[in-house]
Amino acid sequence: MRFRRAALVIPSIVAVTVALAPAPAGAATTLPVPQGTQSDNSYAASYAANHVTNVDATGGAVSCYRPEVPYFTSNGPVDGYSGMSACPGATTGEDTGAAAPYATQVGSNPGYPAAGPMLVKSRSESDIRVDPTNPRHLIGSSKWFVSAEGYNHLLGFYESFDGGSTWPVSGHIPGYEGWTDNTDPVGAFDGFGNYYSLVLPYQFFYNADGSHNFSIGTRREPNPVVPAEVISVAVRPHGATTAGNWISVHNGHPDYVATYDSIGNEPDKQWIAVDSNPGSPHFNRVYAMWVDFHNVTPVPFVSYADARADGTHTDWSAPQRLPEPPHTPQGATYLLPHVAPDGAVSTTLTGFDPAHGSFAATISVLRSTDGGVTWSVVGTPAAGVTTPPGFANTTFRDGIEDTFTVGRTRVNGNYPLYVAYEDYSTGVDNVALTASYDNGATWTAPIGVNDNVSAVDEFQPNLAAAPDGTVSVNFYDRRLACPAAGTAEAAGAGLALDTVNPKYSGKYSGSLPPYGATNYCVNASVQFYDATLHPRGHNIRISQHTYDPQLDAPHPGSASGTSTFIGDYFGNDFAGATNYATFVSTYNYGSNAGHHQQQIVSAVRIPAR
Repeated sequence: MRFRRAALVIPSIVAVTVALAPAPAGAATTLPVPQGTQSDNSYAASYAANHVTNVDATGGAVSCYRPEVPYFTSNGPVDGYSGMSACPGATTGEDTGAAAPYATQVGSNPGYPAAGPMLVKSRSESDIRVDPTNPRHLIGSSKWFVSAEGYNHLLGFYESFDGGSTWPVSGHIPGYEGWTDNTDPVGAFDGFGNYYSLVLPYQFFYNADGSHNFSIGTRREPNPVVPAEVISVAVRPHGATTAGNWISVHNGHPDYVATYDSIGNEPDKQWIAVDSNPGSPHFNRVYAMWVDFHNVTPVPFVSYADARADGTHTDWSAPQRLPEPPHTPQGATYLLPHVAPDGAVSTTLTGFDPAHGSFAATISVLRSTDGGVTWSVVGTPAAGVTTPPGFANTTFRDGIEDTFTVGRTRVNGNYPLYVAYEDYSTGVDNVALTASYDNGATWTAPIGVNDNVSAVDEFQPNLAAAPDGTVSVNFYDRRLACPAAGTAEAAGAGLALDTVNPKYSGKYSGSLPPYGATNYCVNASVQFYDATLHPRGHNIRISQHTYDPQLDAPHPGSASGTSTFIGDYFGNDFAGATNYATFVSTYNYGSNAGHHQQQIVSAVRIPAR
C-alpha cells in the first residue's frame, strides 16, 4: 500500500445499543471487553493450552526472479540488512529469468531488466485462502522481496495440500515481472477450485538518493511498452502442482482489469472476492475492487467477470465507479468485498478527516444484490474513530484501519455483517468490533477485542467467518515484552542484531538491543465469537515465538528513510472448525538464520463453548 490514508467526513447512522458489561479496571481500552482481561502469563501459555501449531511456510525455500529494476544499496549488517544478492540456485522450480528476460520485460529501456535473477530474502504482508472444493488445499501469498532497502518486490505464493503441515510449492507469481513492483497480496478461490490472485503491478525507478521516481516518458522509465500501473489477475488453475503453472494472459495480452498511465492516477488497495456459493444466482462471479488516487483523492471502482472451470473467465466488465456516502470531498478507500451465501456482495469503504490530528475515520458499507450491477450505501458501522498516528518505539507503519466479513449462518433471517477496526482513543491502539443483523442499516455498540491488561498496541485486525457462524478476529499483539538477554528466545529472535532504531529511547532496557523492552516486539493473536458476538474464551496467542519487527524491515520510501514495513494486513480463513492465519515473523524457526521476514502459518481449532 503506497498511500496510507485519504480524508473523509460522513454523518453517522444511529447504532443499535447492546447492553454489555463494562471493561474491568485496568483494561487498556475504554470499550467493554465481554470476556474480561487475562494476565500476560495466561496469554503466553494459551498457545500450548489451545494446541496451536506454527509452520514456517517460506523460510526453507530458495526462490529467485530477475527483477525489472535492480537496486544494490545495503543497510547491513545493522538490523540484519544484507542488500540484493545474486541467485545461488533456486529450489522452487520457478522460472528465475536466468535464460532470458520474461515476456513482459521485452522492450525495456537500456539498463533494464537486471542482468540476472536475484535471491528472494524477505516475505512481507500476508493473505491465506482455503479451497472450497478441498479444505486441505491452502494457498498463501505475500510480497516477495529481493531488496528490503529498495522496497523491491513481486508477489509470491506458497501452497499446501495437507492442511498446512507442509508447503512444498512456492515461488513468485509469474506474468508481471516487467514492472518494478507487484504489490498487495490478495486472492480468492472460485467454486471450481481455481485460485485468483489480484495483482497491482507498477513502475518506478530510483533517484540518486534511493527514493522512488514514478515519472514516465523518459529514458529512465524502466519499461515503456507496458502500462505504468495496472490492476490485473493471475489464475492458478485447479490441479496445478508446479510453481510456474499460472494463467496470466487473457485475449492475447496480460489479464488487465484496468490500466493507468500514472499521470494524476495511482491505483491502490485492490481486493478480490469470488461468489463460491452454489445456491447463489451469481455463483462463480469474480469481483475485483480498487481505488484510484486520482490527483490524490481516492475514487472507488469495481469490475467483475464470471469464472470458468478451466481457470479462464469472461471479459472483465467496464470499471464502474462505486457510490460514496454524502459529504466525502476527500474520497474514501479500503474496499474489502465479501459475498453472503445468498449472493449479496458487500464491502466497507473508509475515509479520514484531516481536520483531526490523528485522522478520524468513518467506515461505511456498500451492498449489491444483483451481482455487482448496482450498488448502494447501506450504513455506517463506525464514525469519528481515532486512528493511530504511528506506534511508539518502532519504525514500522500502521496498516489498513479496518476489516470486514460476512457471516455464513443467518441471524434473525439475515446474514450478519462484521467490522473490526483500530481505535487509538486511549493513546495506544486497540481493536474494536461491531455487527449488523439487518443488512448494514444499524450496528451494535462496539466491543473491545483485545483483553490485555497493560496499555500496549494491538493492531491490524483481520476477520473471518466459519461455516457454523463462528467469527474470528486475528490481530498483531505487543503485550509480551521482548525476550530477556541471554535467553534462547532472545537468540532465536535475533535481538542482538537490533542496534539502530531512531524511535527507541532505551527507556525500558537502557540501550539497544531491546532486551526486555515493552510495547516493541510482536506476536499474533485471535479471538473467537459466536454469530451474535458472545466471546468463546479469551484471546489466544497464535505465534509460538515473539519476534522483532525492526529486523530486515523493508523501507517503503528510501533506503535512508526511517519508515519501515511489516505489512498492512495479515491472512485469516477457516477450513471447517480450523482457523488458519498467516503472518510475518523474523524469528528463526529453524530455517531463518538471517532473521528475514518470513510467513508463519498458524492453525487452531475453534474453542469449545
